[in-house]
Amino acid sequence: MSQYISRLGRRSPTAPPRLRLPHRRPRRVAMLSVHTSPLHQPGTGDAGGMNVYIVELAQRLAEINIEVEVFTRATTAALPPVVELAPGVLVRHIGAGPYEGLAKEELPAQLCAFTHGVMQAWAGHRPGYYDLVHSHYWLSGHVGWLAAQRWGAPLVHAMHTMAKVKNASLAEGDTPEPAARVIGETQIVSAADRLIANTAEEAAELVRHYAADAGKVAVVHPGVNLERFCPADGRAAARARLGLPQDALIPLFAGRIQPLKAPDVLLRAVALLLDECPELRSRIVVPVVGGPSGSGLAKPEGLQKLAARLGIADVVHFRPPVEQARLADWFRAASVLVMPSYSESFGLVAIEAQAAGTPVIAASVGGLPVAVQDGRTGFLVPGHDPAAYARVLREFAANPHLCAGMGEAAARHAKSFGWDTAASTTAGVYAEAMQAHRRRA
Repeated sequence: MSQYISRLGRRSPTAPPRLRLPHRRPRRVAMLSVHTSPLHQPGTGDAGGMNVYIVELAQRLAEINIEVEVFTRATTAALPPVVELAPGVLVRHIGAGPYEGLAKEELPAQLCAFTHGVMQAWAGHRPGYYDLVHSHYWLSGHVGWLAAQRWGAPLVHAMHTMAKVKNASLAEGDTPEPAARVIGETQIVSAADRLIANTAEEAAELVRHYAADAGKVAVVHPGVNLERFCPADGRAAARARLGLPQDALIPLFAGRIQPLKAPDVLLRAVALLLDECPELRSRIVVPVVGGPSGSGLAKPEGLQKLAARLGIADVVHFRPPVEQARLADWFRAASVLVMPSYSESFGLVAIEAQAAGTPVIAASVGGLPVAVQDGRTGFLVPGHDPAAYARVLREFAANPHLCAGMGEAAARHAKSFGWDTAASTTAGVYAEAMQAHRRRA
């Protein structure tokens, strides 16, 4: 993992005057990610933006002297029980169920075993070894709830996605989240000392759908690695490295291939565009970079078959997930990133693409209106009608300078989403959680 140059100062946030005490940051945080490891390749299976989030946040917290130990389920015997991800960041692999062949939906049955493994790791330390528990996603929240109670430590939880929100906007043919998850999320919201939301809209959804105490919800925008995702040497050089034509219109999809992310909407939009403008066929390339995930695993070849049925298999290029440096090149090479998702708590990929100097066409859902400035760094599309996306793509095809102008604005916009800021704000949330926990003790 790459190391970072910039560091933050260690000044603690000022306490409210009525307490007359400084907020104390934790020395060591137990971070829980049951269903997906920060060591996994984003873009396939259950690995995605949350993996990037945990890796980047943990490393930046370590840089401001908050050690992080990430507990995750062991999915291979090839890795040792403990891996140093970066100085101050350890990944602990916990045995819970078989290494392979266990779907995310089957993981609730393994939470007891996972909790046992976490407690075994903790038993080898002195009391108070972990100052705080930070859980990610509802499965981790249940383990975090028990661990925090056992250790006498505060619990900070990040939902990342919510069952009620996802179920309210399902893609056609997608599977609703089960009632057990809704119940579990409600319990975690009640138990946590602090909840971290990616956007103000997500914070409002926590209050509206789960009766969260608004005073316990903090908004922390995810960041982007501005050293990795940057315009660098430009679009032409990136296209040369990837073997892409210099004069092509390149609408890119990057992410997990599943109904929730709606890559089919992009393909249908491209088919409509080519029906209306057949002359574009010779100069359009549509890369789909990612692998099957979630309910998309049931039909892993479904998107390829759709491209063939739509008569656009010749312009759609499927590529497997790539590591972050290579992904940055795909963003630089693209004319525009297309994100027609049905639900996104934030849409980290949108910020990464913009940081690389590429505008974004995104569905106006979840956190995407925060990530994308409509009409300036890209376009927000209400709904998921392929014809609406085709109209926006036609704008980019007709106005070649639109990509460059919006791309420059996108890169400037993305600079406000650095991970240093996210880590510093998260550290402040930790301090508030510790203070609230002490008041209740």
